[in-house]
Amino acid sequence: MQKVLEIENLTFGYTKEKLLFENFSLSLNKGELKAIVGPSGAGKSTIFELILGNLKPKEGKIKVSRCSEVFQDPYSSFHPSYTLLNQIADVAPLNELTNYIQKINLDRALLDKLPHELSGGQLQRASILRAMLMKPEILLLDEPTSALDNVVQLDVMKMLVSHLPHMGMLLITHDMDLAKWCADEVIAI
Repeated sequence: MQKVLEIENLTFGYTKEKLLFENFSLSLNKGELKAIVGPSGAGKSTIFELILGNLKPKEGKIKVSRCSEVFQDPYSSFHPSYTLLNQIADVAPLNELTNYIQKINLDRALLDKLPHELSGGQLQRASILRAMLMKPEILLLDEPTSALDNVVQLDVMKMLVSHLPHMGMLLITHDMDLAKWCADEVIAI
């Protein structure tokens, strides 16, 4: 199996007195989906910041393949004054755009709008669209369906899971039922 993420003996804390992680290890292969669950403030999103290189661990190593991320707050992941299509085209080829739009039930016309002109659920689906078009080897999902209603949430998760043969996925969620439904392994922190 192709390893797309390896975290070895990660130690991190925002202060020396309080560590969020000590000797935390995790590996993820292409074709696997692992879920990290835990209460707010436990450090779930911090793990993603460390994987992306936005934070540096105090100790340990992180090896990560080409990745893309779906943030919990889609409004913070798009520039407010450019259309969604322009922002997607800046980072990803558009040759599979129509295919993915249909899979996530998103109206193509919405991509010609500015982020604030969409609902939270529409913008989250645009964020998932962008991440998938980037063809990552690992997809980091931070509460990717929390802004979606239950029916759309299930459709989007089914679409994501159907792409596991092409990538590994690491999911952060508060929803233990969702984690158990889709994950090969649930990691409680």
